[in-house]
Amino acid sequence: MKNITVIGAGTMGNGIAHVFAQNGYTVHLIDLNESALENGILNITKNLDRMIAKEKISEGEKKATLERISSFTDLKNGVESADLVVEAASESLNVKLNIFKELDTHCNQDAILATNTSSISITKIASVTSRPAKVIGMHFMNPVPIMQLVEIIRGYSTSDDTTHQIMELSKKLGKVPKAVNDYPGFVANRILMPMINEAIETLHHGVAGVVEIDTVMKLGMAHPMGPLQLADFIGLDVCLSILSVMYDGFKNPKYAPSPLLVNMVTAGKLGIKSKEGFYDYTTSRKAEKISNQFLE
Repeated sequence: MKNITVIGAGTMGNGIAHVFAQNGYTVHLIDLNESALENGILNITKNLDRMIAKEKISEGEKKATLERISSFTDLKNGVESADLVVEAASESLNVKLNIFKELDTHCNQDAILATNTSSISITKIASVTSRPAKVIGMHFMNPVPIMQLVEIIRGYSTSDDTTHQIMELSKKLGKVPKAVNDYPGFVANRILMPMINEAIETLHHGVAGVVEIDTVMKLGMAHPMGPLQLADFIGLDVCLSILSVMYDGFKNPKYAPSPLLVNMVTAGKLGIKSKEGFYDYTTSRKAEKISNQFLE
């Protein structure tokens, strides 16, 4: 595979584009919003500059990486030559189904279609295409240039060949791929989200405050970031979406989102992206400080 298309220029999408381009692949980055594309390229540039400052790459490598990335607002033109498409749009089933219907129409029949979904059924996404054997989950961790894991999710009809190709490709990116099966939340979020939800419930019931809960988990459990701070980093709306998928999928009350989480999302308190969540990020300096905790 030489030509990679990434759908969505947000945090995950631009991180995925960055990693592929830095490893020598030609990348088409697609977003309907021109300003989102500009911000995505700007974020990639900042991350490359951070790597230069740490003497991990050279100025020449930065330039070559950026030259391998082209941006598109038109899906058809951006995917026609793709060997692999990685969809990293918003965590919405309807959005993803519509994108995969279009991809199936415009992509070469040999192209593999991957989704970066953190919880939605790969089998359900594949069902709207004529190539379910070539549809797979490729769940990168945030921040993509730093985190090693890629969760590789096999849908019900995903072929062994597709799985093998994506496992090997992930290794070429310097990642550690682990194959899992298609159940709500997969492995990473099936374990992580209930912990975050329980931390929110602990706060909701007045057992301890935000800082106290996070400090206990950081100093007592050696977590690099407390669960409430991590929820802000992920996005409270994303946490709610993932928990809702698991609750709907398993019908088990242990996955029911905390009422506090529901209220905060309803009120627009989404974490770093809205500048307010469990912590206050009203200055860009505060937001950058929390973001940089995973980038050091």
